[in-house]
Amino acid sequence: MIASCLCYLLLPAARLCRALSRALSDAFFTCRKNALLAKSSPPQVEGDFAMAPQGLDQEECEGLLQQWREDGSSQVFSTVSEGPLIDKGLAQSSLALLMDYPGEQDAASEDKWYSRQLSDLQAAENLEEPSPEVLGEESLPEGEGPTWAAVPMQAGPQYADCTILPMGALAAEEWEEDPAVVAWSLAPEPMPQEEAPIWSFEGLGQLQPPPVEIPYHEILWREWEDFSTQLDMQGLEAGDGPQFQFTLMSYNILAQDLMQQSSELYLHCHPDILNWNYRFANLMQEFQHWDPDILCLQEVQEDHYWEQLEPSLRMMGFTCFYKRRTGCKTDGCAVCYKPTRFRLLCASPVEYFRPGLELLNRDNVGLVLLLQPVVPEGLGQVSVAPLCVANTHILYNPRRGDVKLAQMAILLAEVDKVARLSDGSHCPIILCGDLNSVPDSPLYNFIRDGELQYDGMPAWKVSGQEDFSHQLYQRKLQAPLWPSALGITDGCQYVTSRHPKRSERRKYSRDFLLRFRFCSIACQRPVGLVLMEGVTDTKPERPAGWAESVLEEDTPEPEPEPISPRTIGTIQHCLHLTSVYTHFLPQHCRPEVTTMPLGIGTTVDYIFFSAESCENGNRTGHRLYQDGTLKLLGRLSLLSEEILWAANGLPNPFCSSDHLCLLASFGMEVTAP
Repeated sequence: MIASCLCYLLLPAARLCRALSRALSDAFFTCRKNALLAKSSPPQVEGDFAMAPQGLDQEECEGLLQQWREDGSSQVFSTVSEGPLIDKGLAQSSLALLMDYPGEQDAASEDKWYSRQLSDLQAAENLEEPSPEVLGEESLPEGEGPTWAAVPMQAGPQYADCTILPMGALAAEEWEEDPAVVAWSLAPEPMPQEEAPIWSFEGLGQLQPPPVEIPYHEILWREWEDFSTQLDMQGLEAGDGPQFQFTLMSYNILAQDLMQQSSELYLHCHPDILNWNYRFANLMQEFQHWDPDILCLQEVQEDHYWEQLEPSLRMMGFTCFYKRRTGCKTDGCAVCYKPTRFRLLCASPVEYFRPGLELLNRDNVGLVLLLQPVVPEGLGQVSVAPLCVANTHILYNPRRGDVKLAQMAILLAEVDKVARLSDGSHCPIILCGDLNSVPDSPLYNFIRDGELQYDGMPAWKVSGQEDFSHQLYQRKLQAPLWPSALGITDGCQYVTSRHPKRSERRKYSRDFLLRFRFCSIACQRPVGLVLMEGVTDTKPERPAGWAESVLEEDTPEPEPEPISPRTIGTIQHCLHLTSVYTHFLPQHCRPEVTTMPLGIGTTVDYIFFSAESCENGNRTGHRLYQDGTLKLLGRLSLLSEEILWAANGLPNPFCSSDHLCLLASFGMEVTAP
């Protein structure tokens, strides 16, 4: 209002006095009315504190003028007199005009007077104030009053009840509205709200934050596929006898150290879900939910194992065995079983590192356990064959397929030694873990089919993880794949564990040694033997029908078992393994996925179990199997890449590893002694 008063100085004297007097009088009555509104009851101020200005009736105007004369006239005049001379004259002329102001004028005349006053000011002075279009306000139609809105009171030192609102104050400052004391001013343009923040990661552009709540348990729902009913449909009779049933889980739980070393793989994850305490709680809930009898874990960090995992699993009823990777690595493999279901026969840790061998200079490890099932007492005198469980984590490097094959050969040789029975056969075997090879790769086919011709094969092709065929130089496998100093044959058996000849087994058996009690040498008295009655005075009597010499009775040495001819550059094994999973989801027509590195779904985790081979009638080149002593009763279904993408990949708030767990149920035949 002071700015308007300064503009009036450029007008003619008569028009200036009239305009200033009218403005001061209007401010006076408006401020006094605001004071009354502030003291009035809330119903008098409705809506969003917005109303149209209206004229004052005569009685209200006279009452306000009388109160001003009694309370504030002396203060106003004293204040005006202290200012410049021109301000004093303006105030006196305004007061004179105020005394002559007719209060009975209506609102229409006031609006008309305001419009004429504004047009005169703009035409005479060319004010540099921006137009309503520039300010972003809509022009008001003629004859309508302006829109008003509540603003906070800021009383200046000159006027106790009025305030002058500076230009742009509404848009520049934010305030908390106090409904007790309000003044009125033009309503400001509503400010646009700030957009929701977005996450930005280097190399990935901008990613919108996920919804607050995602039904991960619905997106990642995994069905249990039951095969026990299908066995009956295939012709198994009820009289086949009871089975010893158990469940086994294989799970790469993602070591925290490895995750931090490769943090670029987990930029899509919120930092909170990567915290170990959060992940540990999720993993334990998953173990408790599925409650397996045997638990095979990979990427188990050593300090987390001894401080948290092993004590927690022990409280859940597990007995645990752990093997840390060699060298300076901090993670390893663990095999846990419930002693109420199995009894440990032997445990064999496997190290793939061999000093001095360039092929085997990596720190990966495995763990092989031989477990004896504990048969419930209600079944009586029955027996179950022992179970061999092998768990491993093979080298990741997709270029070094030769290392992967050598590591797998060492593991298969250890399994062959542990699982071999006295008659030369093998007990049921389960081999599981992270093999870092895709389905139908040469390494996968070698485990399933028992044979692989590797000579001349590119090393990257062994695992099938990546295609390096475009590279000019490619490492190729050459025979022999590993040196003879490793002590492992091309049949994936230790050299010392090869079948001895039958004559050698007979010569060193207990029965064979007892036969020397009655040989000719034993019946002769040694020279110098002291004669003692009842001890050395008797001569052994040869039993009737006993031959004069044991060596004369030896049967001719049998021919050694024929060994199938092997071509140079071929490796084999005789464990007869097949996969629990088919690696394809028929209901979705998509491949199964166990992990999603860099957002690409693939399968690298497996559970293989021993089965009996059968004739291959479909000419696919792959060996077919049927259930033997170990029967597959069910499995936990895997997911497709599209489903995991809907859950923001792996890890996520529901699954705290970058791998999915594998779970299968088996049955073993229970036989009478």
